[in-house]
Amino acid sequence: MTQEQHAQGNRADLDKKPADVASMFDEVAARYDLTNDVLSFGQTRLWRRRLVEALDVRPGERVLDLAAGTGTSTEPFVAAGAEAIACDFSLGMLQVGKRRRPDMTFVAGDAMDLPFADDTFDAVTISFGLRNVAEPLAGLAEMLRVTRPGGRLAVMEFSDPTFRPFNRVYNEYLMRALPSVARAVSSNPEAYVYLAESIRAWPDQEELAAQITGVGYSDVKYRNLSGGIVAIHHARKLGRLDSDD
Repeated sequence: MTQEQHAQGNRADLDKKPADVASMFDEVAARYDLTNDVLSFGQTRLWRRRLVEALDVRPGERVLDLAAGTGTSTEPFVAAGAEAIACDFSLGMLQVGKRRRPDMTFVAGDAMDLPFADDTFDAVTISFGLRNVAEPLAGLAEMLRVTRPGGRLAVMEFSDPTFRPFNRVYNEYLMRALPSVARAVSSNPEAYVYLAESIRAWPDQEELAAQITGVGYSDVKYRNLSGGIVAIHHARKLGRLDSDD
């Protein structure tokens, strides 16, 4: 079997089967943050700052960060004074994060069946993880359930570049250059072939906005970053926050 055939076999096996996707992330956990920085040309940190701005988190608020991996996406919320929880279904990722930040709260959980009560969080966010949920709409519905009335949602995900000529260059990078770069820095480069394909198959900005609206969120808007390579969708849950809780 050639390397390409082997990778294709892995991708078929990892077709959003939760246990297999979690295992894939377990394997890349140790070097995951480094690999992301390299593959994004250092843009990941900028994108995460924009996400924090979009949620406008205030001290004391409860924040759920889904698909948090090692917790790097959760750290800015902790720094802002929020009671932030890093939640992920990859135990390997959570273990790496807990060793690095023992002061932070890490919880194992499936986005489609969250281990939290209704109306728990002032803000819920997921970065580059919704496309790995077996049923994204079910995941969005769970996020709505655990968000308090009047609370906020922010979804940061790879999207469609808005400049058509660049769109082609971007897709060439995803399918050719990205796996090659991943081989140099990742412990499981085939995983990044799967991730590249999941990015290409993901809905564009307008379609994702419609899905978020469809599960019950209101005031859904999005902001393109880096020419649409990434988009942040933000929304609110109808109702009013209980100010004395």
